[in-house]
Amino acid sequence: MTLNSEIKPPAWFWIIAVLALLWNLMGVSAYLMDAFMSVEDLGKLPQDQRLLYESRPIWVTSAYAIAVWAGALGCIALLFRKKWAKTLLLISLIGVLAQNVYQFFLSNTFEVYGPNAIYLPIMIIVVSIALFLFANSSASKGWIS
Repeated sequence: MTLNSEIKPPAWFWIIAVLALLWNLMGVSAYLMDAFMSVEDLGKLPQDQRLLYESRPIWVTSAYAIAVWAGALGCIALLFRKKWAKTLLLISLIGVLAQNVYQFFLSNTFEVYGPNAIYLPIMIIVVSIALFLFANSSASKGWIS
C-alpha cells in the first residue's frame, strides 16, 4: 500500500500551484497598495472614487486582507503539498465572497467605476472557487497530505 506522501502529483499540478501563487501575490500587492495609499494619492482620485474608498467599512478591508493573505499562504501550502491548503483556500474564498457582497450589493462601486468593473470581481470569485476545488481534489488524490 502506498502512503499519501509517496503519491507524486502530475506536472500540471505544479504549474497550477505556481500560477495560483503568482495570482495571489498580485492580490497581496493590490491589497498593500490599497492599504497603504498615501493621502496625496488619495487626493488625486476623482471625488466619487475617493468617497467610495473612504466610506468602505473596516469589515470589507478585513475580508480583503483575509482573502489575499489566506490565498497566498494556501498556494504556498499547495507547493509544499500540505493538506491545510484546503482550509486556507476556503478561508480565502470566504473572504472574497464577503468582500464582494459589499461591492455588489452594499455600495455604489459599479456606478462609480462603470459596468465593466464587474468583470474582475467575478473572475476573482471564479478563480477562488476553482483553487479551493483544486485543493480539495488534490487532497482526495493524495497529492497533498
